[in-house]
Amino acid sequence: MTLAAFAATGATPRPSGETLEQQTKRIITGINTQLNDPGLATQGAWKLVWLALSEANANMAYIAQNTGSNEFAVVARGTDADLTDILEDLDVGTVVPFPESGSPKPIYVSKGAMDAFKRVVNARSVASPSPNVTLAQALAAALKSAPSSPQPTVYLTGHSLGGCIATMLAPYLQAQTWPKQPRFAVMTYAAPTAGVQSFVDYFNSVPWVIDERQNNAYDLVPHAWADLDTTTGWYPDPGPQATEEVKLLIGAISQRTKGNVYVQPGTLCLMNTGYNSLAKNLVNKTTQDFLGQVAFQHANSTYLDLVQAPPVPSPPVVTDVTPTFGAAGATVTINGNSFSQDSMVDFGHFACTKRDVDPSGRRITAQVPNGTGVVHVRVTNTLGTSPAVAMGQFAYGGPAPVVVSAVSPTSGKVGTPVTIGGSGFANGATVHFKDKASGSVRFISTNQITATAPDQLDVHQTVNITVTVGKATSPTSPADEFTYTGR
Repeated sequence: MTLAAFAATGATPRPSGETLEQQTKRIITGINTQLNDPGLATQGAWKLVWLALSEANANMAYIAQNTGSNEFAVVARGTDADLTDILEDLDVGTVVPFPESGSPKPIYVSKGAMDAFKRVVNARSVASPSPNVTLAQALAAALKSAPSSPQPTVYLTGHSLGGCIATMLAPYLQAQTWPKQPRFAVMTYAAPTAGVQSFVDYFNSVPWVIDERQNNAYDLVPHAWADLDTTTGWYPDPGPQATEEVKLLIGAISQRTKGNVYVQPGTLCLMNTGYNSLAKNLVNKTTQDFLGQVAFQHANSTYLDLVQAPPVPSPPVVTDVTPTFGAAGATVTINGNSFSQDSMVDFGHFACTKRDVDPSGRRITAQVPNGTGVVHVRVTNTLGTSPAVAMGQFAYGGPAPVVVSAVSPTSGKVGTPVTIGGSGFANGATVHFKDKASGSVRFISTNQITATAPDQLDVHQTVNITVTVGKATSPTSPADEFTYTGR
């Protein structure tokens, strides 16, 4: 799982842009740093043999070799996307033959899975090690130089769509002729389904050293596309329960199979069956909390915790910027964590050329580059790019973006005074609890405002609190939720 988690390194291209070669080199540097770390589960015992990123950053795969044993790992990343894109990305309404599997009989996989597989097997590395060769060519060269005894073992692994691709790479590589014939093992994590029954029958007939699919019992993604509808009954106490909007979304995505019946290969190994691992701040019955919990249950970090492996180094995280508005040339402080001296800063799609990284790794002082509008400030290093966050926005020329970042208390009866934290607040701001305006609002500062909870038709629901200043209204998020407990 640690090797699979490394595949997410540098997955997001730098917002201001970088070439395929630049991103590939950045990913290689980041993965090498982690492979050399003795404190991780890989114990510094693996070295990178080959890595290739497909065009448009669609897929990535790499080969690593254990320097202390005759073992190799072929690791696939899959498509870099958010969860909705993961579920919608693959074309599962059409099945196509998979002749590359080596099966003597026709077997079928989804067209989307086949497209991803082809991108991986045809990709050529544009940087060392092993430049300008494909995955199969690089593995053949590595096996040729490997000891004859003990027999080499090649592990196929990946998380999420990377795991789906790994189940296709496994029979493909098994069917090749090698300078030294290895044994093959398949261990995937959180993989959606690649094919139909014919694919599974052949996969299960091939002799694997290991053929496990490790799944979090409450991860939605592995249920695609075999039984996605079962997830509409989630989550058990303390929640969150699926809203009607979530049920409609899952139902619509399920229909993308167009009647094709998908089946998962290999031996299922379930973790977290008691729902003991969960994001405890995402349990309200709201669409945002449900999708947030889905993201948590699917995350690499959650899987590493479930297999009791140390967490891998995280990419940069931006928590907030100050000030949140101004002009090009102004000085802005970026707060967060995991900043490194090689960190690069982007304001939207514009690169910042002047920045100073504090030795603590928690603060960057940057000079605002030319730009327009309201943009996200993001930080990139060899481990990846910080996600866009509401408190990390900068508005050229102002006014400041209006954001709600916290409410206290998070529950109460009608009439409860609520303190709202955030940014961009101003005197005269209005506050809504769902679609009901608060009748008592008090402006304290640009970062704090208080409002009393107005009456609702349903006084046992969770609602979003939004603040409006002029024409700008704060976006909703789990951080602004308030739960009514009655009148």
